[in-house]
Amino acid sequence: MDAVVVDRVFFSYDEVPVLKGVSLRVRLGEVLAIMGENGAGKTTLIRHFNGLLKPKRGRVLVFGVDTREVSVAQLSRKVGIVFQNPDHQLFAESVEKEVEFALRNMDYPEEGVKERVEQVLRLLDLEKYRSRSPYSLSVGERKRLTIAAILSYDPDVLVLDEPTAGQDFINKMRIKGLIESLKAQRKAVVIVTHDVEFAAQTADRVVLMVSGEIVCEGPAREILTAPELVMKSRLSMPQIAYSALLLRRRGVALPDTPMLPDELCSELIKLVRQNVA
Repeated sequence: MDAVVVDRVFFSYDEVPVLKGVSLRVRLGEVLAIMGENGAGKTTLIRHFNGLLKPKRGRVLVFGVDTREVSVAQLSRKVGIVFQNPDHQLFAESVEKEVEFALRNMDYPEEGVKERVEQVLRLLDLEKYRSRSPYSLSVGERKRLTIAAILSYDPDVLVLDEPTAGQDFINKMRIKGLIESLKAQRKAVVIVTHDVEFAAQTADRVVLMVSGEIVCEGPAREILTAPELVMKSRLSMPQIAYSALLLRRRGVALPDTPMLPDELCSELIKLVRQNVA
């Protein structure tokens, strides 16, 4: 089922075109990565998903409702967006109150507020900071706090702008696990990221944007292992895919298909055994 439909959307800032006829579908039960160069229009696009921005031309439908016909508050119950800069979302005096705010503002049952706050703080490894000011946290911790605040009210669509920024390996894996859990719950997850390794491990589908247009979309492992597409979007290939490409260029007989780490390992073991025999 389509959660968000972007239909030939045009948008500009002060007459400068930013989105040029973009069409896109965000599906429940899928992880979609929107990727591309700086200034490609990625953040502008996702801000249309909950009505923060309205199309100059075209339309955006959220569960069949045109975003121009309802308020941002109504749309935000369905689509939660975590901004790239966490300081643009944080305002409460403590970590706990930051997470509580959306629940209380959306009339969440009082008896469930504390339980829900505990769940999301524990999930994102923030419970030990509950009484601290959000601004006393590191950038990576503040980023996880904004994710917790949105996750608390359980929207159907979660949009994460650069979710791995400022995160160490353990917390990247924590966020990856969270995304996988949401997918299993049939939520839609959209990530805007330059982190090709994270996208390759997490996304089902990838959309590449250049200069306000979508230049291609498809399965993550196919898009992110196509050198010409990745280069056009000013990204780098995932390390395993790039290693396989270099080996092929040096005459190693590998299948010309996208490879995950275990697949590359298996192919190299086969070649070694053949040469030994």
